[in-house]
Amino acid sequence: MNSIRLAARYLKSTQPIPTHRPTTSITQATAKTAKMSTFTLPGSNLNVNSIPDLSEKDLLSFPAFKTWITTLQHSLARQEHPSHEFHSDPYVLRKIDIQAVDRFGGGRLGFVKLKADVSNSQGETLPGSVFLRGGSVGMLLILHPNDIPNPTEKDKRVILTIQPRIPAGSLSFAEIPAGMLDDSGTFAGGAAKEIHEETGLRVEQGDLIDMTSLALQAAQEPGYGERLQAAVYPSPGGSDEFIPLFLCQKSMPVKEIEGLQGKLTGLRESGEKITLKIIPLADLWKEGIRDGKTLAAWALYQGLKQEGLL
Repeated sequence: MNSIRLAARYLKSTQPIPTHRPTTSITQATAKTAKMSTFTLPGSNLNVNSIPDLSEKDLLSFPAFKTWITTLQHSLARQEHPSHEFHSDPYVLRKIDIQAVDRFGGGRLGFVKLKADVSNSQGETLPGSVFLRGGSVGMLLILHPNDIPNPTEKDKRVILTIQPRIPAGSLSFAEIPAGMLDDSGTFAGGAAKEIHEETGLRVEQGDLIDMTSLALQAAQEPGYGERLQAAVYPSPGGSDEFIPLFLCQKSMPVKEIEGLQGKLTGLRESGEKITLKIIPLADLWKEGIRDGKTLAAWALYQGLKQEGLL
């Protein structure tokens, strides 16, 4: 609960405003609006207008919400510094409207769609439609053949997963292994788990290199800056999702590497239907061109190599 008790001066209460849903009839919308609940965020006077399907307890215990609100509050508080570009007329978070939720098996909260009302004293607003889903992990898994003489970069191979991604309208989307984090464990532990689930290969957490953290250290961000996650944000205009990108380099005989080509993997009970594709490392940027995290992993790998950090 302490994570949401920050920067109260930037949290202002206003009267609840009904959430409008274009696809719902007027009668249904009126009924649902009447059932909406309003509560105040602890440690502030900020109103949260929630739909019947989401209780105050569920929202305040949702890891994605806690991370998002804490990060936003810290960024808003930074406006107090005279050097901040919004210092003369700071933006304020005035209310939050919860618009929809999606739950996983067992009723566990999975996604939340909300609208954050952020404006300054002149009535100038900032876009505040947010799809909360929390963190994921992505893994660049490079395979080194260990049974050929003097292997070079050209001999290295990368594992891509080919799987349906309905939000992208695709049944065969190419990307590096990745997955959402659950509520427990570490980022590295989540990466090791996803590698095993999506490729069948077992790796130790100690074998993983967090390329995003390594690159941020090299970038030497100022300590007084915003407190974003040590990760890439693939769609910051609409979603809070952040993805730490890990590197795993594994030595294997050529025959075993080739045996992974076309292998069917994934957790069928979770709707995963994955086919592995093994490609030369040099072709990763072409094969994974439609996937943002794949291109980010490729860029981080190349940049860290050039800096002598890998």
